[in-house]
Amino acid sequence: MITRGVYSATCSILNNDYSLNVDATIAHAASTINNGLHGAIFFGSTGQSQLISISEKKDLIAKIANHKLKKQFFLGTGSNSLKETIDLIKYGFEYGFKDFLIMPPAYYKGNTDEGVFNFYSLIISKIPKVKIILYNFELLSGYKFSVEAVTKLVKAFPNNIIGCKDSTSNLYENLKLPNFLIFPGTEKKLLKGLELGNSGIISAICNVTASLARKVFDDFENKKEQKHNDKLIAVRDVFDGYNLISALHSYMSVKDDNFKNLLPPLTLLNSTEKKELISKLDNLKFVIKNNLAA
Repeated sequence: MITRGVYSATCSILNNDYSLNVDATIAHAASTINNGLHGAIFFGSTGQSQLISISEKKDLIAKIANHKLKKQFFLGTGSNSLKETIDLIKYGFEYGFKDFLIMPPAYYKGNTDEGVFNFYSLIISKIPKVKIILYNFELLSGYKFSVEAVTKLVKAFPNNIIGCKDSTSNLYENLKLPNFLIFPGTEKKLLKGLELGNSGIISAICNVTASLARKVFDDFENKKEQKHNDKLIAVRDVFDGYNLISALHSYMSVKDDNFKNLLPPLTLLNSTEKKELISKLDNLKFVIKNNLAA
């Protein structure tokens, strides 16, 4: 079960034919855990989940079920389809996965509190033992969770709605619920969030800041002086100047060709942007270890 800590919204790695490279995707997630993360979440927005077929997602789920890091692997669903979301969760349950990061359906405008409540209610009615981390990302879903909407869901389903990834950043300062996990979606809010009683972060950039983010988390937990937070925030600021998925894959592809493919309409940074990104990170003396690990 997901607990306090620092987690990546892990990347999906693609073959040259744009199919999911299951083994490389798992190996990358494992490497970030080996570099310090408490866990990795597959098939979030950073993992291009909306663009990956459900059959490929099932292939990965079946493969990670026997991995030595299984207890540190978690799943998103990344589907606008209620039926596919339920189907994927049920499939995950068959392999022992019960915690899911779930964003409300995107694409159609006009998501309402009532409609979003019904979406989660229907999932829970079909899978009564599911544990859900709400995914608050207005930029992608077109819907922003309010404190009141989250509170209503938790009150209705206290055994199911266990936390929230707050990429919109309107909840982490104001939502106060007992035994409820709150994860801002950016390194910029890791330390501040912890000071407010948050649980850690779930972040795209933790794909490369794993060891740095873990140092900030551990220093807070151990009541030590913070020596790494400024650099962590500075690195995040650099990546925030670009599309995060494009920037991550462009940066990591310098050391590893596995990251050079993205599913359309996503693209890598152009050559000028890539040089600029690398230069800014070099100026911060920021480097990452080899990405992939067995």
